This record gives sequence, C-alpha cells and structure tokens, in this order.
Amino acid sequence: MPARDRDPSRTGGPDRPASAARRSGGPRSGATSPATQDDLVVGSVPVLARVCGVLLLLAGLAGAAAAFPTYLAVGGVAVSPVQGPVDAVLSLVAPVASVAVGAGLALGRVPRLGLAYAAVTGALAVGRLLIELHRGQGSTTRPAVEVLAGDLVLTSSVEIGVGWVFGVVALGLAVLAGLAAFAAWGRTVMEDGGALDPLRPVLAGAAVLLGVGAVLSLALPAADVPDQVVTDPLTGLEVVVDQEGPQALLERPGLALLGGLLLAGALLLAAAVAPSLRPRLAAVGGLLAVAVFLLDSALTGLRDAWSSPDLEWTVPGAALLVLALGALGLTLLAWRGRRAPARG
Repeated sequence: MPARDRDPSRTGGPDRPASAARRSGGPRSGATSPATQDDLVVGSVPVLARVCGVLLLLAGLAGAAAAFPTYLAVGGVAVSPVQGPVDAVLSLVAPVASVAVGAGLALGRVPRLGLAYAAVTGALAVGRLLIELHRGQGSTTRPAVEVLAGDLVLTSSVEIGVGWVFGVVALGLAVLAGLAAFAAWGRTVMEDGGALDPLRPVLAGAAVLLGVGAVLSLALPAADVPDQVVTDPLTGLEVVVDQEGPQALLERPGLALLGGLLLAGALLLAAAVAPSLRPRLAAVGGLLAVAVFLLDSALTGLRDAWSSPDLEWTVPGAALLVLALGALGLTLLAWRGRRAPARG
C-alpha cells in the first residue's frame, strides 16, 4: 500500500508559484486547475503510471472475459458463473470498475486515484490468485464440498476451463498493476490543499471497523447449505441434522489457506491505510477499491444463494453486503469532502 505523501511544505505545497507548478508539469489538459477543487495540482504523469493503467485495464478485460466461458468442470459437470442476464451484470461489476479506472490512469487523468486503486486491488489479488490456483490444481488432493457459480459440488475431480484461465490471467495482471503502482507512486506529482484533512480521522476509524467486520464476514460462507430438520420416527421429536456445506475462507488447506490469510491481511491493511493517502482523490481511489471488492464478494454470495435451491443466503453474506454499501458511503464521503472556507 502506498505510504503517506511528502510534506507539502517541503515540496512547495498547493500554494507554490505557478512557475513551480509548470516545472512539475503543471495542470494537465482535463485535470482540475489549482484555482478550483482543493487547489489540485497534477504534474507530468510518468510512463510507469500509464503502464500501470494499461495493466489494470487489461486485468478488467480479462476478468470480464472470464465470466462467460466454462469456469471448471467438476465431476464431469461444467460450471459457468453466468447463466443469465442478472448473473452477467453482477459478474461484471469489478471488471468494469477496473477498466474505467485503468483507462483513466493510462490517459493520465488524476493519476494517484488510479494508482491507489491499482495498489489496493493488486494487494487483494495476491490471496485470490492463490485460492484460484488451489481450486484449479490442488483441490482434488483433499476433496471437499464447494460452491462454484451457485452449484454445490464435490471436488473429487476438477478440470480447468477457459473461464478459469482468464480469471487467473486477470488476477495476475492485477498483481502486476499493483506492483507498478507501488513503484510509480513516489514519482507521480499530485497535490491538493488538504480539504479532506479534518475528515481523515473519522474516515480512518470507520474504515478500520469496516475492515474488521468484512474479514469476519468473509471468514464464513456467504451462501451455505441449511440445516435439515427431521422427525425421529420412534420418539416423534424433531432433530436438527447438520449437512456438509462449502468450506469457509480459512478452512481450505495448503495454498488456499495461505491465500485466505493474505487476503484477510491485505483487506485490513488497505482499509486502515486508504483514508490516509494524499491527496484527497488518492484516498477516494483506495476506498473505492475496497468497496468494489466487498461489493463483488457480497453479490457473488447473493447470486449463488439466489440461483441454487440447495443454498441459502447467510447472515455473514448479508453483513458483507451492508459493509460493501458502507464502504461505498465512505468513498462518497471522501469524494465530496471539503474543508469549510475560512471566514475573514
């Protein structure tokens, strides 16, 4: 995760002369001028930042392509995430966001917003990549019940499909984009007048609580097999029989367990650091990445429960959706955050 920016007093700050702004590249075409919106100053965008945008754009396109072909063939049954128009819309939320932010960054628009988004997305993609590699390659070593695209399956035999390959490529590109974002952060000049500073403590506290709640919600399946109530024929008593359901995030073995731990740690770190990123639009980018990830995870659980008669939406799944909406609210608050003008 990118660290805090340099002290504006050492770099000249947003109030530095116009000649200094021109030396750093000045306000670019399409960027906000220093006289408006937080005195935003955008210098020349380094090539590495644009490369990061291209990688993020390609990751979004690969993620969109992964939603439609066969994902995995489990037990000879082909599994695909998209089985209707609603599934298509829900599956494209995260890819479309990556395409939009990546395209803006590649064009040099508000670069630190895109870099922050790419850094958080790349950090979260590391754990997800390990989980996907386990699903496609190692899940048969210890067969277990899993929920794949709304289907309750037993991973006794798994064959990878085109959708899985596109998904792994998308996550790999997201990781590369995150690494490029880290490398380009210090070389990218983008400053403002500190309009969000009075709200940062509130944002940071709320984001940390949100991150802890999200990790706790992700630790349990968002869609699970309901317990079965049966009547004992001898006594007539009703007995609750537990049924084997999908594995939780930290119940998977080997590479998937490592991926789950990395995912949980990256989510907590991103939620804690994103509100402190400078300028204000960088904090918006980091919070937006957290919100998109949570929204994608919540909608996936909701889609699985809606499309399968064997599954029901769980309390952690509903909580994840509420937390995703809360993350979107924090993003909007950071986007609209302004410092009240001083009265003479």
